[in-house]
Amino acid sequence: MCSTADQTRDDGYVLSFDPDRLDVAMIWMQLRDEYWSPKIRRDIVEKAIAGSVVAGVYLKPGEQVGYTRVVTDKACFAWVCDIFVLEAHRGKGLAKWMVRSMHEHPEHLTIRKWVLGTRSAHEVYRACGYSGLAKPEMWMERVLPPESWQE
Repeated sequence: MCSTADQTRDDGYVLSFDPDRLDVAMIWMQLRDEYWSPKIRRDIVEKAIAGSVVAGVYLKPGEQVGYTRVVTDKACFAWVCDIFVLEAHRGKGLAKWMVRSMHEHPEHLTIRKWVLGTRSAHEVYRACGYSGLAKPEMWMERVLPPESWQE
């Protein structure tokens, strides 16, 4: 089982749940260029971090190379979102490590429904136990127009 203590891999990568370690400027710059959050305002990224369980992956102190956050009630439901690994560090299993560590987080052990959305990384998340929605006809969404959250 995972704890909330830092985890270190043999190749030197460190995963931390400590939000104070996050490089918020780098996260914001990365997210504002992602397809799911184009031009997102920094204040919204900061608010999302504050209201979520977050994890960062680091190669050296101060060098963040990956990020994810989970929106959850810590009892029944969790949405994994904003997952990224910087390009130079992809293909090393870091996204899977972050997601699996979120699953094993001590406060998440009773969560029975995990969801995430992806346009291109289905196989990464299948390896973590995800599949298509069993009943997509039951799910709905409400999307605000970009002017409400973009720069």
